[in-house]
Amino acid sequence: MRLRHLSVLLVALGCALSSMSVPGASAAPGFGSSGGNPTVRVATFNASLNRPSAGALLTDLRSGVDPQARTIAQIVQINRPDILLLNEFDYYPDQAAAKLFEQNYLARSQRGAAPIDYPYMFTAPVNTGVPTGRDLNGDGRSDGPDDAYGFGAFPGQYGMVVLSKYPIDTARVRTFQNFLWKDQPGNLIPRDYYGGSADILRLSSKSHWDLPITIGRRTVHLLASHPTPPSFDGPEDRNGRRNHDEIRLSADYIAGGSRADYIYDDSGRRGGLAPGSSFVMLGDQNSDPADGGPPGPGVGAINQVLALPRVRDTLPTSRGAVADSATAGQTGHRTPSKYFTADFSKPVPGNLRVDYVLPSRDLPVTGAQVFWPAPGEPGHELLPPTTSSDHRLVWVDLRP
Repeated sequence: MRLRHLSVLLVALGCALSSMSVPGASAAPGFGSSGGNPTVRVATFNASLNRPSAGALLTDLRSGVDPQARTIAQIVQINRPDILLLNEFDYYPDQAAAKLFEQNYLARSQRGAAPIDYPYMFTAPVNTGVPTGRDLNGDGRSDGPDDAYGFGAFPGQYGMVVLSKYPIDTARVRTFQNFLWKDQPGNLIPRDYYGGSADILRLSSKSHWDLPITIGRRTVHLLASHPTPPSFDGPEDRNGRRNHDEIRLSADYIAGGSRADYIYDDSGRRGGLAPGSSFVMLGDQNSDPADGGPPGPGVGAINQVLALPRVRDTLPTSRGAVADSATAGQTGHRTPSKYFTADFSKPVPGNLRVDYVLPSRDLPVTGAQVFWPAPGEPGHELLPPTTSSDHRLVWVDLRP
């Protein structure tokens, strides 16, 4: 047991020391609010806590001993974010799955790691698995996962949840699940492919959320999303085009002003962020700044956000991604391997940077890191082939 506690301590210490060298960091980071430091750690993690059938995740989480859920919870306990977005976490009404994960896994020590508590959480319906009633992929059926508003075998598959130690102003939350793709000016819908169904398509493959979070006397808008991968399609590039336009929705929302006039949320309110708002955009964006697929709008789509004057890219790094890419013999990528956040099939597309925590420039940054321990470092045993996720948790420490 003492060895396990020592392992957890060494991982946390390694996170702090590594993040001190992050470009633009003003000081060494704290360990989140639970450690008494005024910094706030904001993280995103595509946890791959999705299941192939409705109800399966609830069953696994009720057990309290699901191996993948235990590993994901241990990774969270080691990194100790104060605000956490989990992508690919199946949605269920009444926060059923989120509460089970919090109570049965996060609130219980996993292999010696200290439990962690999140008194506030938010989740909402997503487009994945919601039937359109149309044959969108031309296979003669209208009830397949590719015929839903977002690819999924059942409503809520691949959903999202936000866990927070700080209050979420639920009365001011904005969601964009129902925004129609056609209503984005200059959209890239492949109309020849979708035909008469093009006008009923929703833009967000899951949803886009604006969650105002109260940190002391300050409000920080958490802008959460998970655009579709720019792959698994054909020459029409329907997913690459959608990925581009989903990320463009976030970019236009942050830019605000006349650029966001076309945007409307699920309550009918129009426009983007108010001028001067503090924010953190985060999530698995399924977009590397330079790599990731054949030429098309889906490659580099995240640069629409990274190029915004209001956005700070803290460039989180890890030693593990460098070691893994070298071992796999991955070559030809333009994005440096130290920035990678996901371990995909080798050699194509290979490791990529697709997960982001991007604060507004008015929020001081004290550190950032990708949790990807190299071989021999504490925590490496939690990565594949251990059943966890092909993505890595990414965190940024802020001083709001």
